[in-house]
Amino acid sequence: MHHKTRHATILTVAIAAAAIALGFAPQRAAAQDTYKVCSDIPWPPFEMGTDGQAAFGFDVDVMRALAAVEGYNVKIQNLSFDSIIPAVRAGKCDIGASGFTITAKRDEAIDFTKPYYVSNQAVVTRSDGSTNVIAAMAGRGPKGTVGAQRGTTGASWVKENLVKKGVNVKLELYETYPLAILDLVNGRIDAVIQDAPASKSSVASYPKKLTVAGVINTYEYFGFVVPDGDPAGVGAKMSDGLGKLGLNVVDTAAGKELSVQPGTPWAKLSSAYFGPDSDTITAAWKSCKGTLLNAGSMDDVESYASCMAKATGK
Repeated sequence: MHHKTRHATILTVAIAAAAIALGFAPQRAAAQDTYKVCSDIPWPPFEMGTDGQAAFGFDVDVMRALAAVEGYNVKIQNLSFDSIIPAVRAGKCDIGASGFTITAKRDEAIDFTKPYYVSNQAVVTRSDGSTNVIAAMAGRGPKGTVGAQRGTTGASWVKENLVKKGVNVKLELYETYPLAILDLVNGRIDAVIQDAPASKSSVASYPKKLTVAGVINTYEYFGFVVPDGDPAGVGAKMSDGLGKLGLNVVDTAAGKELSVQPGTPWAKLSSAYFGPDSDTITAAWKSCKGTLLNAGSMDDVESYASCMAKATGK
């Protein structure tokens, strides 16, 4: 028996050597690439919590879901909004995920994935009747000031459509939108202009103090940011993964049209994040997060999205 085993071992080694010589050696599984995702946290419901594994929100969940279905890893890092694109250009971040509107100016410096969300700008005011939307935008509120986060399209809209056109209103710039909202709550400014879904989330956090007084139809498409030319190919993977999750992006004569397939992870995550208040979303995340943090397949992503939809009552 020992003699037979020895010959079998020799034969096995010989076959392996021949396979290597002919180029048929078995391939080892390649280690998955890890990409650093930079995001401005918090900006609910797109970014919530803090950084690392404690981060969540629609953008952050989508980042982890795309990684699971496309076969790579992500590491979440908190970074101020106006620093993210320069960091992507400098190679300090591989991906920027923070509700970036696709603009021609930004597209000159970096690349975008396919769009994943369409938004308008909303005007948030106090609900005590101290100023209405027209007075706030005209600078006739108690403070003559509106707020927006530095580097955002909300701030750009105020500059281009109010300040530069001679409207006597002061634009106060903030490092984060939550700081602007806090100043609005405390009566230091008259209004805040930010993307509509985030504005709704802000109002949900202060339902007795704030209201969405008006919406400016800017039709802004959000995209995820990658280095110019997408040298690592991660932007292409993300664009491909958006379709797998249930978001269809179609080019039409009128522009890009976004549609969501019912019952898909994208549909369930959208319902979980856009509508419920932050406390409800946070409780759902704490209950469901293990499935997403350890996700390695579409089945895991589907399980997580279903958990979030159920936990938020959607």
